[in-house]
Amino acid sequence: MGRTGQPISGGITIMKSEWDRVIVRLRDEVGDTAFRSWLRPIVVHQVGSDSVRLGLPSRFMRDWVATHYAERIRTLWGAENPSIRTVEIVVNPQTFGTPAAVSEAASQSRALSKAASAPLPRQPASRSGEVKPQPVENHPVSNGDIESVGAPLDLRFTFENFVVGKPNEFAYAAALRVAEAERVSFNPLFLYSGVGLGKTHLMHAVAWHIRRHSPTRRVLYLSAEKFMYRFIRALRDQNTMAFKEEFRSVDVLMIDDVQFIAGKETTQEEFFHTFNALVDQGRQIIISADKSPSDLEGLEERLRSRLNCGLVADIHPTTYELRLGILQQKAEQMGVLVPVKVNEFLAHKITSSVRELEGALNRVVAHAQLVGRSITLESTQDVLHDLIRASDRRITIEEIQKRVAEHYNIKLVEMSSARRSRTVARPRQVAMYLSKQLTSRSLPEIGRKFGGRDHTTVMHAVKKVDELREIDQNFAEDVELLRRMLQG
Repeated sequence: MGRTGQPISGGITIMKSEWDRVIVRLRDEVGDTAFRSWLRPIVVHQVGSDSVRLGLPSRFMRDWVATHYAERIRTLWGAENPSIRTVEIVVNPQTFGTPAAVSEAASQSRALSKAASAPLPRQPASRSGEVKPQPVENHPVSNGDIESVGAPLDLRFTFENFVVGKPNEFAYAAALRVAEAERVSFNPLFLYSGVGLGKTHLMHAVAWHIRRHSPTRRVLYLSAEKFMYRFIRALRDQNTMAFKEEFRSVDVLMIDDVQFIAGKETTQEEFFHTFNALVDQGRQIIISADKSPSDLEGLEERLRSRLNCGLVADIHPTTYELRLGILQQKAEQMGVLVPVKVNEFLAHKITSSVRELEGALNRVVAHAQLVGRSITLESTQDVLHDLIRASDRRITIEEIQKRVAEHYNIKLVEMSSARRSRTVARPRQVAMYLSKQLTSRSLPEIGRKFGGRDHTTVMHAVKKVDELREIDQNFAEDVELLRRMLQG
């Protein structure tokens, strides 16, 4: 049977001699270096009446050989045996179970990056004399297999469907730059925000854009949780070599919710080495989390430093105008006419996340379609009564004032006082800003809660805080921290 993963059907000796002649021809054509790196590990896994299945010890090697040599193997074997019409390359690690075989596979794997960076050997001419063009990129893993490794992408999450406003325009621009250019000056791109504000949407959008416009680039998107589980499985199966090859051979690696690996030392160690390997090769990494790298607890300092070395872009809480734009676009996509007053009501009431906002609109539209009635403000209030009540109950202006006063170490009474010193006025403006963002209260209502101030004072406070967030990173993080604490 020799080096075979399954018994070879039909004429073992003949098939073995055919493969011996094919492999000799291949070695003459590609040279010793490429042969040792890619072709020598091949075993004949199975031979049928018109097909051949060849095995390799890892997905990495399987995809490289399938891309660059499968057609030539089929041609050569067809010359030996005209009945052979297809050649399939499969992952067959079971045939490499002995210590010697594992050692050999590991040795060859260490040489892969060097071999992959070398020019491809000259390809033989076809019988017509025409030299067939070969791919110039080194792409040992196909996007099809990458999709099976990573998480599925949501068809809705594209750049075209992302509504851009002041809170997210910086993160959007950075994500678009990464998607459009094969190399950018910042690596990694680190996106962070609270729940439901668009981090995952932007990551999916990058993946879709690259797959449409640069289909040869390999993009892998998955959550940090799935990265950890795949690593644990690789440890359990004693197959970490294949794991490393899988993750270090992509062009763009996107890890969502990286805060999940905080405190998980072994996973962080592997992620750190994967990160370094990709950056050293000039491959792009995109990371998302619910906090900035500096605020993530439970991360090793060297990993935190690495995450900070690229571009860190945060997505701020949505403004009323942005929420209104999102609702209008969502209604257009659904092909539903939603009255302006309904959109305005939802934009005022649902402030915690884009996800919750879109979910509210879905409920309103579904109700109208199921009962056969038009969408009105009254029906919207009735359908969403539980959501609106929960939203109103969750955060009050009094709670905001108390939390902000504690944060800035001032007395609660100062929120309503006439004092204008900066140590008091700035926290008061922050509290007004958060009251506008996190409650459904009108500007005059907010003003009355702050010592009977006019609504124009609240408008000025909101504008001032927005301006300061743009120019002062520390201030922006302060406001974001307060918002997250209030939303729990």
